[in-house]
Amino acid sequence: MLLAACGGANGNEGRARSAPLVTAEAVASQRFVDRIDAVGTAFANEQVTLSAPVTERIVSLNFSDGGYVRQGQVIAALARGQENAQLAEANARAHEARQQLDRLEALRNRGFATKSAVDTQVALVSSARAQAQQAEAAIGDRVIRAPFSGWVSLRNISAGAVITAGTEIATISDLSQIKLDFAIPETLLTALREGQTIKAVAAAYPDQRFAGTIRTIDPVVNPQTRTVQVRAILPNGDRRLKPGMMMTVSVEAAERHGLAVPELALVGEGDKSFVFLIGKDKKVKRTPVRTGLRQSGVVEIVEGLNPGDRVVTEGVIKLSDGMPVRLAGEEGKPAGAPQGGKPTPKPGQG
Repeated sequence: MLLAACGGANGNEGRARSAPLVTAEAVASQRFVDRIDAVGTAFANEQVTLSAPVTERIVSLNFSDGGYVRQGQVIAALARGQENAQLAEANARAHEARQQLDRLEALRNRGFATKSAVDTQVALVSSARAQAQQAEAAIGDRVIRAPFSGWVSLRNISAGAVITAGTEIATISDLSQIKLDFAIPETLLTALREGQTIKAVAAAYPDQRFAGTIRTIDPVVNPQTRTVQVRAILPNGDRRLKPGMMMTVSVEAAERHGLAVPELALVGEGDKSFVFLIGKDKKVKRTPVRTGLRQSGVVEIVEGLNPGDRVVTEGVIKLSDGMPVRLAGEEGKPAGAPQGGKPTPKPGQG
């Protein structure tokens, strides 16, 4: 009997030791954010390439490589000697025609000139003025000004060169802010709105996140790609961002709080997911759950668990439904000891 009793005690102890050791955590609420990721291209707020409107010789270039120019500043001046002479001639004709008109009007008032003669002279005055305006326009075409303030590209021509109509002289870019264009699938269109905040990262500055806002959402969906173009605006006071840069865009579309468990706690079978829920009797129950978003090593639990439930987070691979377990951190505590306290003394013990 003594041997049997000893054998029984050793058997119970062996079965207790056979319970796997696992780690558990309580289910808690956590912040989840639906994030839309895309790749975009940076553009200048305003950008224009100034070209020669006519074939002519360059007299002067009034900008330096990469320099800043202000709106209305002369960028280049082309030869305009012939046009100046035409303007002087047209002004002289207009002046002479006007004097003749004044004489005819005086004669008509005295009855010595006809209305027809006066009308003919009025037409000559108008024609001379039109010729003068044409000469002024030709002169204006040969003075190229900056349409807005910005930074000039590198200079590839020199004063004295003869350029043809359409030859590029300089590119001016307004870099005070950057337009960032990116495409998203049409299925995510309802998650975006104008004024929404975005974050963007450039390969040149991998450790810096640039914040901006969505300005415009293209009202037309591309029928070939089923995507929508979105334009965001990024402040660029320090001019770190350059037009043409490729940037990774992140948009936080929806924020909420939900129950979360570590990814290691999930057991997948096909399209279903399960966790092992620990009961008061230290036995696990295989519980189906419906999952949501995954982020930072945790999984959103949409259905199947309640706040405060304890689930196995490490050691799930060796578990089955109804199996008793030992919890890490509670090993070595005397039987009857309160959670985190001293053992309860037995009657008759001091």
